[in-house]
Amino acid sequence: MPGGPMPGGPVPGGPAPAFGGPMPGGPAPAYYGPPPPGYGWRPPPVPVAPDGRPLADFGIRLLSHLIDGAIVGGIATVVFLPVMFIFVFNVMPDFPSAADPSYTPTFDPAEFFIPFLLLELGFFVLLFVAYYVYYVEMMYRSGQTVGKKLMKIKVVPLEPGAVLTRGIAAKRYLIEFVVGIIVPFFTYLDGLWQLWDKPYQQTLHDKVAKTVVVKVAP
Repeated sequence: MPGGPMPGGPVPGGPAPAFGGPMPGGPAPAYYGPPPPGYGWRPPPVPVAPDGRPLADFGIRLLSHLIDGAIVGGIATVVFLPVMFIFVFNVMPDFPSAADPSYTPTFDPAEFFIPFLLLELGFFVLLFVAYYVYYVEMMYRSGQTVGKKLMKIKVVPLEPGAVLTRGIAAKRYLIEFVVGIIVPFFTYLDGLWQLWDKPYQQTLHDKVAKTVVVKVAP
């Protein structure tokens, strides 16, 4: 009707349409409020152990391993160096002196290399013993070595509530160090395995011993 309300428009005397509301026959207004739940990017969940504690990441575990290796290797070297010096001074031939310039030194390779190989074997045995004491006898009581304490991580059994025993720690030691020395490149495969292992980021020695490495609350 002439002078009457436009089709779809407000009723005379009624409330005006809300600002930003839909135009008659037009598209819905843009949404300017907070995003609805589940909308947009979310950070991935933190990986956790079966008991709910957060797992230690690769970088932290690598730093802990380097610290422990420096400690054990340094101690073994300090103990072994005097033996090495004594061996060299006793086995190496004497050189001509001013008192007897006509002296000709003799050198038998067998008399040098066989004792040297035995000495090197003794060094490896010393390392194995040092690693056993450090990574088994020291760690199984608290799940931590010096490096793990500094990096605030610890080894725990995969099964929630289980106790870390000497046997579990010994399995980790045998795979990580004994097999790592015997099998070429095994050490690298063992350490890198955690990068793609799901869901607990375990190394191969973790899998054999059924352990995980978790972060410790500061």
